[in-house]
Amino acid sequence: MNTPAPAGVAERLTGLVGALRAHGIRIGTGESVDAARAVEALGLADRELLREGLAATLLHGSGQRVVFDPVFDLYFPRGVGAPEGRPAGREELRDRLADALAANDLALMEQLAIEAVDGFGGYGSSPASEGWSAYQTLERIRPQTLLARVRASVLARSGDADFADRLLDDEIRRRIEVFRRQVAAEARRRVAERRGRDEIARRAVAPSADRVDFLYAGRDRLAELRRTVQPLARKLATRLAARRRRAARGTIDLRRTLRGSLSTGGVPMKPVLRRRRPARPELVLLCDVSGSVSGFSDFTMLLVQALYDQFSKVRVFAFVNRIDEVTGLLRHGAADPQGLGARIRAEARLTGWHGSSDYGVALGEFAERFGAAVGPRTTVFVLGDARTNMSDPNLPAVREIAQRARRLYWLNPEPRTLWGTGDSAAPAYADLVEMHECRNARRLSALISRLLPV
Repeated sequence: MNTPAPAGVAERLTGLVGALRAHGIRIGTGESVDAARAVEALGLADRELLREGLAATLLHGSGQRVVFDPVFDLYFPRGVGAPEGRPAGREELRDRLADALAANDLALMEQLAIEAVDGFGGYGSSPASEGWSAYQTLERIRPQTLLARVRASVLARSGDADFADRLLDDEIRRRIEVFRRQVAAEARRRVAERRGRDEIARRAVAPSADRVDFLYAGRDRLAELRRTVQPLARKLATRLAARRRRAARGTIDLRRTLRGSLSTGGVPMKPVLRRRRPARPELVLLCDVSGSVSGFSDFTMLLVQALYDQFSKVRVFAFVNRIDEVTGLLRHGAADPQGLGARIRAEARLTGWHGSSDYGVALGEFAERFGAAVGPRTTVFVLGDARTNMSDPNLPAVREIAQRARRLYWLNPEPRTLWGTGDSAAPAYADLVEMHECRNARRLSALISRLLPV
């Protein structure tokens, strides 16, 4: 393959910064200048050194690497064009890949990823491929089926038959995952050469976990999100404490201020404030834990659980078509990402004679059985998509809850464009309560910091 010329480095760097900004990474002018100085100091000879230098100057946390690395590969690729020579056959390539995995030879694995995409990832009817697919490449190479062969090779090389099989298997799976990422990076590079780097950086690079829609997040992304709960909670707790300090100072007491201004000729030199009596608010969560909505509800429950010390009382209720209190299943003051949803589904009574969501029955049961949980100091959050499976939405129950509560908010993980389609009763509920679109963790944290009472 040909080595890319150093011309146009400034254009590549500005393109990289623009693509990262488009994915929600905040990069200011200062970081951009630092990145340019890093390129000047490090040069282009050592690509991995350049990668780490740009990451150090542009990123604010390790969690952003999941976006940075594939974008960097597009703007500073290892090479251009296709590899020279005739592509290897499938079995020959698999044999070489098994040897590379056994030796953990990253350079050879990357070269094999290039050859694999060139030989097995192209699609289209023209002699020159119309596109390249990482999925198609991996389906034809099937690196996951090499595990047993690689294990035998590693054991033969080490001569240690007592090596823990499970640990070895986990290490081999990690190497295979590295190869899969190399294949994905090569396929993106080949497509970007044809369609343009900017478009592929925008469309083909997965967003960071906090920007993935709750409804479409896979198991891995939800697990990654749960790991971010604790630092997010600390940030939100700091914001809430600052808001509470400002609110405690109170608003201006106009009458007492004007009375005090008499001694200064009517000029209010010293405003008098109404002192607020410090009192922590109460919080109630009503969470739909059915189907794909459960990931959204689980994450929000974990977040509120980690913020527990910010409120005088927190009560959490989960429902599908029956509602039950699950406050006792949350470990107060610390996020517990492992098994929360499973505990709730195993120990709480959430369904009746069918397993589909029924907001009308659940909200009515809450108003009847647990209405005393809501009072004039209580802020209530309903978490769910408001899809009633064509059942009665029970609007009177919502009115009753709203009348009892200090505030009632509804966080809906569906896009606003889908509200009212099919069995969605969102518009009807939105007429009674303040409903917010809440599709990802970034939007959720912004809403929580703004809507939580002080």
